[in-house]
Amino acid sequence: MLNDVKNTAEQKMHKSLEALKNDLSKVRTGRAHVGLLDHVMVEYYGSMVAINQVANVSLGDARTINVQPYEKNMIGKVEKAIRDGDLGLNPSTNGDMIRVPMPMLTEERRRELIKVVRGDGENAKVAVRNVRRDANDALKKLLKDKEISEDDERRAQDEIQKLTDKFVVEVDKLLQVKETDLMAV
Repeated sequence: MLNDVKNTAEQKMHKSLEALKNDLSKVRTGRAHVGLLDHVMVEYYGSMVAINQVANVSLGDARTINVQPYEKNMIGKVEKAIRDGDLGLNPSTNGDMIRVPMPMLTEERRRELIKVVRGDGENAKVAVRNVRRDANDALKKLLKDKEISEDDERRAQDEIQKLTDKFVVEVDKLLQVKETDLMAV
């Protein structure tokens, strides 16, 4: 029972960390990467689908993403979806290829992005702490139901706290790397 509580807590904390990694990958740093367009949705015959479902997304060079729709009639819709995708990108069409240049980030924009990244990091820490709280509540319930001893509960709480500390440090490391990446010109 104790191992179930600890394993569940660790899995949930790991999911929180993965969610943060996913969020951080969407924050652009001035360099082009295809993951930047992953959450852009395009209308495709009445339903909204991810851009990589209707087009081939690749890197043209370090500052350009090339998007080539599988169907010619989708070029306008894909271009509009990228423009409306609140990424601050301005795509241009060149025949059947859409080129998405990455504009240089200003110092002010970099600072704003760091605030966004720190907010995402804080949300991840809150999620990890909520998992800790839930695990501790589960331990208290086991103690109340007399399924574990007080000593076992105390030891398990200490282990969950160590796990929480480990994941908070991981969040801080991810944030540090992303902030350094954002401030690199």
